[in-house]
Amino acid sequence: MLNSKTLRAVLWTITLISFSLFLYFFNKGTHISFNKQGGISYVRYEKAKVLRVVSESSEKDEAINGLYRGFQQLEVQILTGEHKGELHIIKNYLSNLLNVYGKAGQNIIVCVDTANPEKYLVSVYNYDRSPVLYIFILLFLAALWGIGGKKGFKSMVGLLFTFICIIFLFIPMLYRGYSPIFASVLIVIITTCITLLTLNGWSFKTLSAVLGTTLGVVIAGTASSIAGHFAHITGFQTEEVETLIVIARDHGMQVGGLLFAGILIASLGAIMDVAMSIASSVQEVYIANHNLSKNALFMSGINVGRDMMGTMANTLLLAFTGTSLNSLILIYSYNVPYNELINMNMLGIEIIQGLSGSTAVILTVPIIAFISSRLIPMRRVENSYRVSATKKHNKANHL
Repeated sequence: MLNSKTLRAVLWTITLISFSLFLYFFNKGTHISFNKQGGISYVRYEKAKVLRVVSESSEKDEAINGLYRGFQQLEVQILTGEHKGELHIIKNYLSNLLNVYGKAGQNIIVCVDTANPEKYLVSVYNYDRSPVLYIFILLFLAALWGIGGKKGFKSMVGLLFTFICIIFLFIPMLYRGYSPIFASVLIVIITTCITLLTLNGWSFKTLSAVLGTTLGVVIAGTASSIAGHFAHITGFQTEEVETLIVIARDHGMQVGGLLFAGILIASLGAIMDVAMSIASSVQEVYIANHNLSKNALFMSGINVGRDMMGTMANTLLLAFTGTSLNSLILIYSYNVPYNELINMNMLGIEIIQGLSGSTAVILTVPIIAFISSRLIPMRRVENSYRVSATKKHNKANHL
């Protein structure tokens, strides 16, 4: 007989292998065509090193700190791709949008625009930011693991799993024409179950948090859909819609539902946080006093949730301000009239996104408080049953 720890390890291994195989075969059927060299033009982005600045006619913009105006002649060596090792002298224009100031010894990204195997154009695309981003990610993971210990490591595993689900399941499902709402709910259920089970193991607390999170996200989707319907807001009013419509013609993607799918995914983190916090609080209160009634446990969860509502409202408001700061400054600078402002697509979308998430958080509080106050006391009943059964078994063996 396998002990419980070994059994859990075996089940986790089987689940991981099965899910990995599913993702492999699911993505194997997703074909995206790329143009290949052979007379047909295509663009690739490769790493290059600036060997020297051949000439320069530029000056620093005093009005805008950090920007240069003019152009440079740079000698670069391509470091990756089919033209690796080649040397080129390219013109680097410096403007508001393109402002990559080249220096000798610096790594940059160049755009290789190919017309055919013999003819291609090399131009400056951007700074090579990948080393900085990799270091930043490693520092984040090190802090998470170092400070969080075993829990931090489990958080890393949950974060990696969520990332894999989004890249290899959620986005391919949307691209293939699956319902955005169905895809979102599926991802929410999968990531919530795996993340919370990884962090806390199987328990009634975890089950309560999973159920509360799932219901909360469904509420967010329902609220956003109802508000969007009456406000006449759809995914066709977003910035990237024209390009997405072109893609959708070939792949059947449901562009109209992408906005609300995004709302579901965006609200998942906050709802999961609230659900887990309340479930943990109810469990701690119950452990401290097993004599509390279910209604008393419910009120304990409500009281914790009320404290979280206030901070969450501020968090959502500040998040909205941060993500829309450039647009808000433009609106302010043009002194946009109120009737124009309140009926803007951008503002309507942001309000519905923010309030849908907030509404879901608020309504998740009583839901998770009720579920956890009913499920968590069952642990004691289950333990009592196991103890009683063990005693009977031992007594029978003694006789």
